[in-house]
Amino acid sequence: MASIIESERRIIKLSVDDILNIVREYQKLTKDSCCYEHTREILQKTPLYIPEDL
Repeated sequence: MASIIESERRIIKLSVDDILNIVREYQKLTKDSCCYEHTREILQKTPLYIPEDL
């Protein structure tokens, strides 16, 4: 799970599973995309979330 590291700026440290989940979700969302602009439109419409490790 993702963990937030506090400093001057908040940093989110992603686990391997977080990254793989993001890539899988990205591939699922954009499989029918025809170009960069279409991909941007798809991603702007669909929020992606990752769980935070407490």
